Amino acid sequence: MEVFTGTIQTFAFNYPPSGWALCNGQTMQVGQFQALFALLGTNYGGNGTTNFMLPDLRGRLPLCQGLGLNLSPRVIGTSSGAEQTAVKVSNLPIHTPTATAVGTPNLTATTTVNLASVAATPLSVPSTTNAFLGASGGGPGLANIYSTAQGTAPVPLQGVSTSVAGTVNVAVTVAPIGGGVPMDTMDPFLVLNFSICLNGLFPSRN
Repeated sequence: MEVFTGTIQTFAFNYPPSGWALCNGQTMQVGQFQALFALLGTNYGGNGTTNFMLPDLRGRLPLCQGLGLNLSPRVIGTSSGAEQTAVKVSNLPIHTPTATAVGTPNLTATTTVNLASVAATPLSVPSTTNAFLGASGGGPGLANIYSTAQGTAPVPLQGVSTSVAGTVNVAVTVAPIGGGVPMDTMDPFLVLNFSICLNGLFPSRN
């Protein structure tokens, strides 16, 4: 089979035919493969004086050189891409997380005073030692309603209002999610043998 030097073909067997080499990026000697070096140069690596390198198609998808419509320009010999990538925050769509705190409206406070059924040591004037509310004593004059002992019967007082005021500060924490594990970007694939012709016909230019 006569083909041009530098031709790359796929084979279903796992070795390069005679006069071919696997496209594994290996280093070749200029003095031994002058015709191939004249075609490839250092597009795929090498120092350009004593050696050059073959294309490395391991894990790579070949693309045509040039500039396609609405596509990025591609220069022969360049490579890019990765089998896996980690998504960054800058890659995510713009979004606004919403945190909702649910409160309880219409709060009601009830004040309860333990009233002594009979005031112990009743007095008409409160002090620091008899500020407990007790039942009024009998007879004329001021009612002795203050007691030195606390009562045991809880009594909801009528006409007593309790105001609940202030600000409720709710700290809402949004827990982070995700694990940062890179995701695969490889398309479904089938592995074949890509080999390049080392010694063939020298292609002439149009």
